[in-house]
Amino acid sequence: MQERELGNTGITLPSLGFGCMGLSEFYGPPTEAKAAVRLLHEAIEHGVVHFDTAEMYGMGSTNEQLLGTALHDRREQVFIATKVGPLRDSTTGAFIGVDGSRENCRRAIEGSLRRLRTDYVDLYYLHRVDTETPIETTVEAMAELVEAGMVRAIGLSEASAETLKRASSVHPIAALQSEYSIFSRDIESEMIPACLETGTSLVAYSPLGRGLLSGRFSESSSAPEDYRASTPRFQGEALAANAALVAEIDSIASELGVATAQIALAWVLSRGEHIVTIPGTTKLEHLKSNVAAMALALAPAQVDRLNRLADRVIGERYDARGMASVNR
Repeated sequence: MQERELGNTGITLPSLGFGCMGLSEFYGPPTEAKAAVRLLHEAIEHGVVHFDTAEMYGMGSTNEQLLGTALHDRREQVFIATKVGPLRDSTTGAFIGVDGSRENCRRAIEGSLRRLRTDYVDLYYLHRVDTETPIETTVEAMAELVEAGMVRAIGLSEASAETLKRASSVHPIAALQSEYSIFSRDIESEMIPACLETGTSLVAYSPLGRGLLSGRFSESSSAPEDYRASTPRFQGEALAANAALVAEIDSIASELGVATAQIALAWVLSRGEHIVTIPGTTKLEHLKSNVAAMALALAPAQVDRLNRLADRVIGERYDARGMASVNR
């Protein structure tokens, strides 16, 4: 299985992990708990060790609770990443701000450890940058959690290149998590070079473009609870135009006799040895397909064809409020 080092930590991980958010929220109704636990166990059996969650996933942080149920008796086999920062109304679930203060970092990690049923997390991210708190202050607080043995490594999510560099001057940043896919390449000009400069791994989330690059997404795929319907890229004519671009990925998949999603994952992993990715799924067959993508190599001509698609994508990946919170 293809493995890569996480930043300069000396920790090696398979290049493909598991993004767990969709098991609890955002892409439709939550997966039934027993089925979700079974899928997480099956992921381990297929060589997955890196599981990504966050305090904000699921009302009442149910995603962390799910991982605690599934992984507490397999703790030494797995690498758990979770996140702090965004705050939600406990009644409505509405997002009410970002808090990167020392006090909130301590409160959040204590809750995460309790829900995850462990005494440490392997990677702790600032999920979104708190513009009211200097990044140096937040990283100092997270470094204290490392010193206390509650956290093994620190990461940032959707941070700008400048923020990453400032954070790295305080404590090594093992990972920068950002959306990265054939359709979303805005981080290539500044963030990826900053990762290389600071010795930070890129953890690519949504490598399948929130399902669009899997070749299986359609307007009928989304449920009322699916937040994709509110994003410009998944609306009306933009969705139709973007879905049409997937035909090029389908064509390459047909040439190689593999799944469309495997082409999208192989493209992300081909972008550098410092990159790992965390696709999510609720189905075992898709999990197996994702894992198999680690063994797929694309020819330079195929990569060139895929590289041309991003410039033709219509619509932002988040709504206006979401876009205002990234690359800060």
